[in-house]
Amino acid sequence: MINFQYLRTTTAKSAIALLLKDKNSKFIAGGTNLIDLMKRGVTAPDKLIDINHVPLKQIEQIGNNIIIGALASNTAVAENALIKEKLPLLAMALNAGASAQLRNVATIGGNMMQRTRCGYFYDTEMPCNKRVPGSGCGAIGGFNRMHAILGTSEKCIAVHPSDMCIALIALDTTVVLANSKGERKISFKDFHRLAGDTPQLDNNLKPDEMIIRLEIPVNNISKKSHYVKVRDRASYAFALISVAAGLEITNNKITDVRLAMGGVAHKPWRLTASENFLTGKEATNENFEQAAKLAMEGAKGYGENDFKLQMAPNSIIEALTVAKSKA
Repeated sequence: MINFQYLRTTTAKSAIALLLKDKNSKFIAGGTNLIDLMKRGVTAPDKLIDINHVPLKQIEQIGNNIIIGALASNTAVAENALIKEKLPLLAMALNAGASAQLRNVATIGGNMMQRTRCGYFYDTEMPCNKRVPGSGCGAIGGFNRMHAILGTSEKCIAVHPSDMCIALIALDTTVVLANSKGERKISFKDFHRLAGDTPQLDNNLKPDEMIIRLEIPVNNISKKSHYVKVRDRASYAFALISVAAGLEITNNKITDVRLAMGGVAHKPWRLTASENFLTGKEATNENFEQAAKLAMEGAKGYGENDFKLQMAPNSIIEALTVAKSKA
């Protein structure tokens, strides 16, 4: 790992000012992903700007929104009584991720910013358009068991690794960003990017911005929500397929439904067509199967990950079925 300069700041304004002074600097909070990338030589910032002392750890309800500061730890959010009551889908997704030790230090903002766990991205001897644009995608035609089946491009088939983000996109979250001029808000569904022709860009965060908080509207799906994560082992493993599902059922009809998948795309994948199909219909297995079928339109396997084409719809049906059964 190369030498770097370490700086500490206590305000978002000063953090952004320091970031703008050196384009090759990075914010560090928990560092659970960044330090790994530095050790592997995937990234080599000249400066690390420690933002842990910026007061962004709040978890509170203001009006109809739950506010979560970007520096709140994954554990603090998952174990918070307000989150467990009003946003249990988020708590379930957070507890499905990483290990207890990592959740204790990983932050909400850092979780959003983590990069793919694709082996070709981490191995600096292998071609990877995310790491070195134009070098090729080793996963296409290579070892791609963990890789994407939706929204792929010829440049990259890596998947977004977060569990938390799958719940956040299903919950209609808004991301609040600070910059040198003030603040701007962006829908969570627009925060992350598909690979397209620029797989090196994971999100739409601008060079002078930092995540400061999330705003999540209170909903009526809290009682009937479920998070499914299919993985190779019971803990500390990334999703082969994950599904966040939430239902509101009135007089046996679905009046609100939230569906999103992980392990399938370069960004958290919202299942809008499936949601639209289910809205107003009865919560039957037949309708769940049709919604799962709609979710797979355009899906494509790359050899070793072909099994996801069946695992994904089965996981959607499971998530909806379990969510429906909850009191």
